[in-house]
Amino acid sequence: MTNAEITDLVAHGNSSARIAELLRAAILHGEYQPGQRLRQEDVAQRFGASRVPVREAFRTLEADGLVTLVANTGAWVSRLSLAECDEVYQTRERVEPLLLRYALPHIDEAHMDRLEELAEQMQRTEGVEEFLRLDREFHLGSYAAAETTVLGDLVRRLWNTTQHYRRAFTLLLDEHATRVVHDEHHMLVGAIRAGDADDAERILAGHIRRTRLGLARHPEVFDLVP
Repeated sequence: MTNAEITDLVAHGNSSARIAELLRAAILHGEYQPGQRLRQEDVAQRFGASRVPVREAFRTLEADGLVTLVANTGAWVSRLSLAECDEVYQTRERVEPLLLRYALPHIDEAHMDRLEELAEQMQRTEGVEEFLRLDREFHLGSYAAAETTVLGDLVRRLWNTTQHYRRAFTLLLDEHATRVVHDEHHMLVGAIRAGDADDAERILAGHIRRTRLGLARHPEVFDLVP
């Protein structure tokens, strides 16, 4: 392989990673809706790239759970049915408390302070997108110290697949339900500070279950195709 060919491969790789990062952020932010088709030429034009790195970015995002690829057909933003979402949330109810248990011994004081700060920021914010950003940092941040080879990647993928539905659920929350969500965040921080893995697992499982049951009461949330 010539130096020019190597340079071209590296450039494509960097471009693919850049596109994947930007497109990931756009999907998580709700710029693309579940079931919406992603056309290579449109994405390439948006990010000033050729189709080759766009195809590679699509494969990366498929591994992240954000894009569904259909052979010889195209790419779509991943979507879930109510039954699929219920299954994902039931998986999260069981897996995330375990991941938190793995992380707990490695969460230092500075990390705990950051989690508490995030809980307080979520309580103060009135914007849904800002809440979702803080909530994602809070929960995934609480798992970040876990030393695992499988669970961390699995949980991030599960979070990606349910992002759109958490947004829809958050918009449905009334004042009482919102207060409960914030109280659970603060209770979780308290359990983490106390080093009480059993209590932290219980609070987290209930927190996730509450969203699952709330979504089940609103099947219209899953009719999100533009």
